[in-house]
Amino acid sequence: MSPRRSYDQYCSAARALDAVGDRWTLLIVRELLGGPRRYTDLHADLPGVSTDVLASRLKDMERDGLTTRRRLPPPGAAYVYELTDRGRGLLPVLQALGEWGGPALGERRPTDAVRAHWFALPLLRGLDAAGAGKGLVEVRLDEGLFHVWLGDGEGPLYGDGPAPREPDARLAPDARTCEALNRGELTLLDALRGRGVDVTGDGPLAEALRGA
Repeated sequence: MSPRRSYDQYCSAARALDAVGDRWTLLIVRELLGGPRRYTDLHADLPGVSTDVLASRLKDMERDGLTTRRRLPPPGAAYVYELTDRGRGLLPVLQALGEWGGPALGERRPTDAVRAHWFALPLLRGLDAAGAGKGLVEVRLDEGLFHVWLGDGEGPLYGDGPAPREPDARLAPDARTCEALNRGELTLLDALRGRGVDVTGDGPLAEALRGA
C-alpha cells in the first residue's frame, strides 16, 4: 500500500482529491459501478494499467473506504472487489466528468481502446434526462452487448454482455449516433426522435422510448 499523500488543505475538494485524485482510481470506480469484479477482470477492462499500479490503487481504495474485498462462496472461491456506499457516491462525480469531457473526445484515434460497457454511464445520463423510468435495457453496439438497470439504487448500474433476463427494452444506436451521444453533440431524446436508435420490445419502457 502506498503512503497516504495529502494536499494538506482544509478544503473539501482537496480532501476528496486525496482519495480519488490518483491516476486510474476513478476509472476503477467506473468499472465497479457494474458490480463486483475479480482482479483479472478489472485488469482486462483497464487497458494500460500495470498489475502493480492496479494492486496498489485497490489497496488504497480499500483503506480509504471506497471498496471492499470479499471471497465468493464455492465453487467460485475467488476474491472480488466491490464499491462501498461511499464509493457508489462517486457516481455523480463520474457523470459530471463524463459530461464535461465529452467535447474533448473528438474522433476515435487508432490507439484508443474501447469497451461496449464504457457507453453505459453516458447512456444512463441520457435515459434519465428522457424520463425513462425503471427497467432493464439491453444495448447493442458494434463493440458488443451490455445492459443497464434504470431506477435501481442498490445493485449494479450496468453489466457486460446480454441482459440476465428478458429486457424491458432493447436499444441499438448506429455508430454515428453513439459517437455523437458520447461527445455530447446529441441528446438521447433527439437521437430517438431522429431514428438514430433502433428500439425494440413490447413493454411500457420500450413503448415510452419509441414515443419519446
